[in-house]
Amino acid sequence: MVLNYGIAKNGVVSIRSKSNLESELADEILFGMTVKLLEEKSNGWYYVETSYNYNGYINKNDLYLYDEEGLKWDKEANYVIDWKVVDVLKEPKYQSYPIKQLTKGSIIKLSGEKVDNWVEVLFPDGEKGWIRKEWTVERIRNGKKVNEEILRKNVVNTALSYLGTQYRWGGKSPLGIDCSGLCSISYLINGIVIYRDSEIKEGYSVKKISRENMRSGDLIYYPGHITMYIGNDKYIHSTGSSGGVVINSLNPEDMDYREDLVDMKEVGSIF
Repeated sequence: MVLNYGIAKNGVVSIRSKSNLESELADEILFGMTVKLLEEKSNGWYYVETSYNYNGYINKNDLYLYDEEGLKWDKEANYVIDWKVVDVLKEPKYQSYPIKQLTKGSIIKLSGEKVDNWVEVLFPDGEKGWIRKEWTVERIRNGKKVNEEILRKNVVNTALSYLGTQYRWGGKSPLGIDCSGLCSISYLINGIVIYRDSEIKEGYSVKKISRENMRSGDLIYYPGHITMYIGNDKYIHSTGSSGGVVINSLNPEDMDYREDLVDMKEVGSIF
């Protein structure tokens, strides 16, 4: 059997810049996300490509490994976790024990079985568990048409849900997140793929616009940094200098004004 795909086995799976645990954290994928296996290394690592065309190394112990069946899982997994961090329990009751911990944005498959407000989760390897129904929302896939005003609001609200999350270089979850991780996951959860790093890259949906036309949900780029505009001169971002995800202002009269983030390089929008 030729292994072509891997599915994230844990709540948060590291993508490294090199094939060892001591190398830089380049990105993260969340449980249920599928990657393409490009090359198997001799030390138990795979060089992979994500669904949003980002590359790096993942340890094979962090993946369910599949041939073309990996694509079948992705087609059938139609829900995502919508709470910051949740336990998947062995039985449909709080007194049970957790068998896995998932974070916001994790992709899951439901069996259709329900007990009160609990729903049964199916893992790619056949294991089963239970989570609260209110912890899940239907998955929005890339390409789905959504009203612009609704999409802008949803993307901003998703970003706001990470407020207070600690800064983590390469992070993309409520356990830790960096600037481009915050912006990219906020769009990805809403069915839009943008480039993972802090630049407007050809081949992705973000296009350069003027500052005068900037609206909520649009992206502000600086050298090595990216923020999301949320309206009324405010923007949300994850920044090491503040320890994590915070809101700052473009208005020098506001207390949360950041003088070092005035000279933006460019503004980008998917609209």
